[in-house]
Amino acid sequence: MLSQEEAFARIRLLRSPNIGPVTYMQLLARFGDAQAALHALPDLAGRAGRPYEAAAEKRVQAEIVATRKAGARYLFHDSPDYPGLLAHCEGAPPILTFRGDSGILARPAVAIVGARNASAAAVRLAREFAYGLASAGFTVVSGLARGIDGAAHTGALAGGATIGVIASGIDIAYPPEHGALQERIAAEGLLLAEQPPGTEPLARHFPTRNRIIAGLAAGTLVVEAAPKSGSLITARLAGEMGREVMAVPGSPLDPRSHGCNQLIRDGAVLAQSVEDVIELLSGFDGVPGSRFQSEGKGAEPQVRLEEGAEISIAHLLTTAPIAVDELIRQSGTNAPSVQMALLELEIGGRLVRHAGGRVSLA
Repeated sequence: MLSQEEAFARIRLLRSPNIGPVTYMQLLARFGDAQAALHALPDLAGRAGRPYEAAAEKRVQAEIVATRKAGARYLFHDSPDYPGLLAHCEGAPPILTFRGDSGILARPAVAIVGARNASAAAVRLAREFAYGLASAGFTVVSGLARGIDGAAHTGALAGGATIGVIASGIDIAYPPEHGALQERIAAEGLLLAEQPPGTEPLARHFPTRNRIIAGLAAGTLVVEAAPKSGSLITARLAGEMGREVMAVPGSPLDPRSHGCNQLIRDGAVLAQSVEDVIELLSGFDGVPGSRFQSEGKGAEPQVRLEEGAEISIAHLLTTAPIAVDELIRQSGTNAPSVQMALLELEIGGRLVRHAGGRVSLA
């Protein structure tokens, strides 16, 4: 059980400037707890040549009040209810807010996503797929968007359980017309948000929401999607996580089907029925252990930065992303020292992390 002081410190740490999920977990592993990490932040940023102030305590206090007012609670990465599949993903959110039954996270899940401007036939199909999968014991995960997402949630609620992952704060309904559906999911299923209460849904929040949708599920089913749509981002993320990717084929004459047809052409499993999805996912045995659990306890908290390492690493970096493994090879410095140098540069606002374990100068 977390103490109130440590829970508060964790929220404050994650809300502090230049602290993302990867940096957050590295700091916990390095210093043992969030309180010690917060104390060390100014010194770490100072090594990168920048002054630093953590998130204001009043701001965190206001967030906690808003979370409680919304009827929500916090879910930390080391909570027993934190989903193992999501914890295994790179950059998984260390803290989520939720409304509803967090026990749903322990059940096998499948994501259903698709076009916002979906055809009537696709909406009906998504609803039927969701109902059948929920009736078979799967939790249906989606993003509460218009079109396919809303149909998936509605069908799943009729057949069993659903999880809605939103790009806004837990207290904001988006899109507005799904306000009643969002409340129903919170009452009968589970509503998840990574952003603090009061956060409006911005364009940059949707890809991060999509990684949670893909990370929660054993597989992602795309019912209808145009090329370059957010649904294809979710499918790509699912594939990168080693999860199953499925797509419902459609007419080549309808642009809304081109994304699904391309997915199938690229190797996604063609799904024409609920039975197809169940058969594919029946052999999925999950991911043993948890990345968070393996990184935390037992990690050596006393890694020391080699003399001059922060300078040599900074000189090797440019604005073009490069893999951390490549930095280790080129620098001739040991991996822990490189990671610490990158951590200090990031906290100092000089480093940007990219997908695939790549970094660049800010």
